Amino acid sequence: MRLNRQQIDLLKHIALEEAGAHARLRLFGSRLDDTLRGGDVDLLLELDTPVGDPAPLAARMAARASRALGGRKVDVLLAAPNLKRLPIHDAAFQRGVVL
Repeated sequence: MRLNRQQIDLLKHIALEEAGAHARLRLFGSRLDDTLRGGDVDLLLELDTPVGDPAPLAARMAARASRALGGRKVDVLLAAPNLKRLPIHDAAFQRGVVL
């Protein structure tokens, strides 16, 4: 995994502030492969409760995470009971790592 402990802690703190204590954050994509270099950070923010306005939540999480990681591009995917589940969600759940 190409995130250090400090970065992971920052991302978890941001998720806690943005989505609450029951939110889980999962890293997926190229950042899991230690043999690669560069690339964006792909995060899945898992929520147990429905999200009323998902786009602003994902945008705030991505912007704050990007700032915390020195401007690195961050993509945030949301998973909640009221949101449609797509194949990318399946891949993130299957291969992602809970932070």
